[in-house]
Amino acid sequence: MTQVADRLDTAVIGVAEVTSLEGLSVIDQPDCAAAVFRRQKSDQFASWIAALEPSQLPNARVVLRPNKVRNALKHLCEIAETPACTERDAFIEDVTKLATSFARTMNAPYVRFRLDVVTTNACRKFHIDALTARLICTYRGTGTQYGTATDNSDPERIVTMPTGSPIILRGTRWPENPSSKLLHRSPPIEGTGASRLVLVLDPVYENDVAN
Repeated sequence: MTQVADRLDTAVIGVAEVTSLEGLSVIDQPDCAAAVFRRQKSDQFASWIAALEPSQLPNARVVLRPNKVRNALKHLCEIAETPACTERDAFIEDVTKLATSFARTMNAPYVRFRLDVVTTNACRKFHIDALTARLICTYRGTGTQYGTATDNSDPERIVTMPTGSPIILRGTRWPENPSSKLLHRSPPIEGTGASRLVLVLDPVYENDVAN
């Protein structure tokens, strides 16, 4: 579904740029506020997903084990009537790999799996999530934006993730002080007629499920 980009842009301080999915485990390293795997979607996949109606994009929120993601996403695609084809299969496999890799990196038995179809300015304010870490990957539309800030203002330099590229961001509950100054947001799109398909993965542990 994707090809690794030939060149990586200069990173914001505290952001590690890696060249493989496995490389995202660098998020465990000291002073790493986020880990980015920059890659480019194939033209065939980009054309396919851009041509779908928003109603044909899978949309759900559920907590499950990583090995259940593939079948769950197949079911979600069937509900949304996402056309069955090689591109849909590639999408399902890619999301499954992201969920499996992220759960392994976070040593989490479950993931909170979320696919959002976004047409408004959802989460347009720069913020840090109130959890340990989060993986975000935009499959359609403009990618997540991030930057560093030392006060309550927006970052002066804003970096936009390439569509199809996953990023793991530390949250306020990451067990390290001082906390990260890296903020992120969903790009404002309201009124443009654009729609985004965004995958969000959060780690979920046994105590979280019990509670």
